[in-house]
Amino acid sequence: MGVFTFVVKSSGGEWSGKQYEGDLEACAPSSYALQRMLVQAALSSDSSGGVQSSYSPVTPSSAVFQVIIGGGGGGGAFIGGGAAAAPAGGAAAAAEAPAAEKKEEEKEESDDDMGFSLFD
Repeated sequence: MGVFTFVVKSSGGEWSGKQYEGDLEACAPSSYALQRMLVQAALSSDSSGGVQSSYSPVTPSSAVFQVIIGGGGGGGAFIGGGAAAAPAGGAAAAAEAPAAEKKEEEKEESDDDMGFSLFD
């Protein structure tokens, strides 16, 4: 599996992208055309499987573009920000759900103790 991260900038109407830790780079008249060129550059370096890409604008004239090649066997992984953290986050949310229900029940009981109801 190959992961290619590019820093993308616009200057004078032209977009350029340079690999964060590597030698791949490209220039194009639009950010879309640049993304296609950077995918092709990454594929020329590593063509071992499927391609996924992610474009994250930082400012109107800069962005981070990531190309991931291969490693698509999992199917449900979140590629954008830490696939290893996803299971832990899901487990934490599941553990909090019963506690939230319990708090709601306690709130309902405390409303009855006040001696009036909104629906009376």
